[in-house]
Amino acid sequence: MTVFFDKILEWMDGASERAVRRTAQAVSRRNVVATIGTAMMGTALAPLLPFDRTFGRAMAQPAPKAGEGDGDIADCEYWRYCALDGYLCSECGGALAMCPPGSEVSLVSWVGTCHNPNDERDYLVAYNDCCGGGGCAQPTFCFTSEGERPGYRMGLYNDINWCMANDTKGYHCTVAAVVGLA
Repeated sequence: MTVFFDKILEWMDGASERAVRRTAQAVSRRNVVATIGTAMMGTALAPLLPFDRTFGRAMAQPAPKAGEGDGDIADCEYWRYCALDGYLCSECGGALAMCPPGSEVSLVSWVGTCHNPNDERDYLVAYNDCCGGGGCAQPTFCFTSEGERPGYRMGLYNDINWCMANDTKGYHCTVAAVVGLA
């Protein structure tokens, strides 16, 4: 029985040696070091890649309270709408940063940098389409594409159906959530 195992081990040793020698002849040390370096850098940079951290929820900021001088959220000239292209969810049963009942927030969005005239600061605003749900009677359509980029810059382009990543693909309206200071 030991003779049988010795033969198997000899065969495995020979096969391993031939494979290693073939690899050594075909691949340079620089190539191996470069591949290992690329793998290490890719692993180190993976946490920096963008992905949906909202888990399907809007990055909602509370709607401005009446009397705070924040502006009329039903007006397309409202400061958060500087890069909005769509119907206002605040007129469809939702809020400034909350989708109407029966619809779900899009998993992908576009962003804009909007200037708040009340505090003279610039804010990063994320625009999420609300997908699915019923229609609105007479919603306001806003097309304020300040700083819009061509279609090849996906995160800065607002003329596509952002509901493409959701199960329900139908567009309903758009919310504008302040993400932070720009």
